[in-house]
Amino acid sequence: MIIDLERFVEGERPHWTALENVLDWIESPGRTMSIQEIERFHSLYQRASADLVKVGTLGSGSELKRYLESLVTRAYAEIHETRDRVRFRPWRWLTAEFPQAFRRLAVALTIAGAAFGALAMRLDPAAKAVLTPFEDLQVTPAERVAREQQQKGQELAGRKGRFSAELMTHNTQVTLTTIALGMTFGAGTVAILFYNGVILGAVALDYISGGQSLFLLGWLLPHGVIEIPAILVGGQTGLVIAYALIGWGSRTSRADRLRAISRDVGTLAGGAAVMLIWAGIVEAFLSQYHEPVIPYSLKIAFGVAEAALLTVFLSRAGSSTEAGSSTEAKKIR
Repeated sequence: MIIDLERFVEGERPHWTALENVLDWIESPGRTMSIQEIERFHSLYQRASADLVKVGTLGSGSELKRYLESLVTRAYAEIHETRDRVRFRPWRWLTAEFPQAFRRLAVALTIAGAAFGALAMRLDPAAKAVLTPFEDLQVTPAERVAREQQQKGQELAGRKGRFSAELMTHNTQVTLTTIALGMTFGAGTVAILFYNGVILGAVALDYISGGQSLFLLGWLLPHGVIEIPAILVGGQTGLVIAYALIGWGSRTSRADRLRAISRDVGTLAGGAAVMLIWAGIVEAFLSQYHEPVIPYSLKIAFGVAEAALLTVFLSRAGSSTEAGSSTEAKKIR
């Protein structure tokens, strides 16, 4: 068979690129395809296979032939795949899968709880005692602000270290409980995430409607931008345990699924604990001091800087490693 190689490549290249894109997509963890997408994938595979046969008539070890062989081999492996796709890889989970899942379910549950808490406070202000069961939050926002500004943080004199340790211990207990309740098939984890959101929404509405938005931001932002995500990490970890227990779409045994995530659970729990240590230090040594001791603007700026750094970490950490892996794969092809 005699073919015009240049014209052949020009006409078929878009189909090869499309097949590469599909392969890159389905090789990522947790991907599923519709019937139409499967049919298109199979069609692209058949076309690439036919092109490989045509190129094979050139009778040489050309770069084009090697490229098509690699492409067809990848597609063949995916079509005849029998491995379980529900797999957990510790580093990939921490740097890629975790941030994606973290932004979805755990955050959604907390936001839903916050919306419920704010709505409940709006409809029934008397529910404040139930929604925010903490002594400092039972007074009106104006009374709380006046008291804090008058005390100037003197109530913590000589015990900031102990207070910081108490905060770390309490928040770590809450987070570990949230993780452990994943063993209830996620029911307990969902309840804690939702309830934390309820408290947050009720407190936010109370202080905003009371005209104390600046105090609220200066009080919550410095430690809250780390503490709240840490609790969400715990919630997401609990949901990972629940997912392993339920085993949707998995062919492995429950024991194997739990064994597979054990390292991930430890990694995430440890990461959350480190975040809570920092949040406890910030809350004891910064968040509890208000104007005139520390300007609200400085505390808010500090919180915003923390949030920016955390966002960069969750969205970018490990990307260079994955990019390097992708580059190596392309060199091989």
